[in-house]
Amino acid sequence: MTATDLTTRTASVRPDVTPGRRPPWASKVVVNAVLVLATAYTVLPLTWLLVSATKGLGDLYGNPFTLTEFRLFDNVANLAAADNGVYLRWYVNSLLYAVGGAGIGAFISVMAGYVFDKFTFPGKEKLFGFVLLGVLVPSTALALPLYLLASELGVVNTFWSVFVPVLVNPFGVYLARIFSAGYVPAEVLEAARVDGASELTTFWAISLRMLMPGFVTIFLFQFTGIWNNFFLPLVMLSDQDLYPLSLGLYAWHAVVTTQPEYYPLTITGALLAVVPVLVAFLSLQRHWRAGMTSGAVK
Repeated sequence: MTATDLTTRTASVRPDVTPGRRPPWASKVVVNAVLVLATAYTVLPLTWLLVSATKGLGDLYGNPFTLTEFRLFDNVANLAAADNGVYLRWYVNSLLYAVGGAGIGAFISVMAGYVFDKFTFPGKEKLFGFVLLGVLVPSTALALPLYLLASELGVVNTFWSVFVPVLVNPFGVYLARIFSAGYVPAEVLEAARVDGASELTTFWAISLRMLMPGFVTIFLFQFTGIWNNFFLPLVMLSDQDLYPLSLGLYAWHAVVTTQPEYYPLTITGALLAVVPVLVAFLSLQRHWRAGMTSGAVK
C-alpha cells in the first residue's frame, strides 16, 4: 500500500467531529435560542401593550386573550378628552423637556468634550476626572439636593426646576471627548488656524460638522433618559399641568383601583408615549452612517 492510499484511507475513516468537542450546529442552536429569548423579552411587552390598547374595560379585566370589540380609536378619543385634555398637555410638556433638554444638553456636552480633547489648560485631567465621577452618581441620589437648591432659588414646581437639571450630562461629555479624538484631526484645525479662522469659527464651521454623529448619539441617549425621567419631576412638581407623561400616567394608574375607567386610558397613553422615541431613533439613525468618514483628512 502506497503512502497516498494510506493517507486517503485515513482521511475517509476520520470522524467529522473531534471527540470531546461540541458539534458546530450545537453552537448555532444555542446562539439562536439566546437571540430568540432576547427578542421575545423585548417584543412581548410592547405586543401586550399594543393589544391591550385595542380593548375595552371589560376585556382588560377579563380573559387577556379575548377581544370582543376593537376599541383603539375610542380609547384614543377618550384619552384626548379625559380631565379636560390634560394628557395632551402632558405630551407637550414631555416634548419640551425631552427635545429642548436633549438638544441643548447635547450641544453643551459636545462643546465640553471638544474643549477637553483639543485644548490644554491647568488641571484639565483632574477636572475631567471630576466629570467622570458624575457618571457614577445615580440620578435618584441627586434629586433631593436638586430640590433643596431649587427651593433656595424659589423655582420649585416650575418648568425650570425639571428642565435645567437635565441639561447637564457627564456621560455625554465623556462620549463627546471620545468622538472628538476620533473624528476631528488636529491637521484640519491647524489648517483652519493658519487660514486665520478663530477658535469659535473653527468649532462652529468645521468641528461641529465632523462631530455630528457624536451629537446625534448623545442627543438620542439624553432624549430617551429625559423622556423616561420620573423621579425628578415627582420630587419637583405638584402642579398637574406641568407633569410629563411618565408622572401623569403614574398619577392615573394610582387611582385605577377606585376609578377603573382610567385603566384603558393609562394603557393607551403608555402606547402613544412610545411613539416619539421610535420616531427619534428611526429618523436620526442615518446621521450615524452619513458621518462615519466625516473626520477623514484629504
